[in-house]
Amino acid sequence: MKVIAVYGGSFDPPHVAHVLCAAYVLSAEAVDEVLVVPTFSHALGKEPGASFEHRFRMAELAMGELPRARVSRIEEELGGKSRTLTTLEALQKRHPDATFRLVIGADILAETHLWHRWDRVAELAPPIVIGRQGVANDQDDEHPDDRTLTMPEVSSTDIRARLAEGRPVDGLVPTVVAEYARRHGLYREPEA
Repeated sequence: MKVIAVYGGSFDPPHVAHVLCAAYVLSAEAVDEVLVVPTFSHALGKEPGASFEHRFRMAELAMGELPRARVSRIEEELGGKSRTLTTLEALQKRHPDATFRLVIGADILAETHLWHRWDRVAELAPPIVIGRQGVANDQDDEHPDDRTLTMPEVSSTDIRARLAEGRPVDGLVPTVVAEYARRHGLYREPEA
């Protein structure tokens, strides 16, 4: 069976740690592809800085160098508030010949109580937990000495602030994403 790693997020904007995470999963985990799923409408009410269309296009640009990564519009197609369980159930219907894994950061483990039916999410797509700087990875209590790769600390909030102020984002986002954001005036403060 084909194994698809589902990697969801706001990708507002997608940054180098997002790309590194997808590359890591493709090279270190037993998966056939990474399906990058930009959130359509955040279930916890977070308002994106850029439209879905811009975030989708930037994610395509960011992941463009990874041949087994593709970006999906499934949450836009489903509409409404994005819920991981709904997305996974829809993916299962579309790909009955596949099994799924869910890519999450170690910081998300402390927030799973906020997720809609996390137990069912983890059952449908057992998590691949990616380390984050400054966050303990308590995923595997039986093997606390096991180490996973820790992604560099890159903040989309900081990147949006830098772009709003016209400051450089070199090394924080893929060059093609920075060019796209500038060309479309994304995250800029409105003129007074």
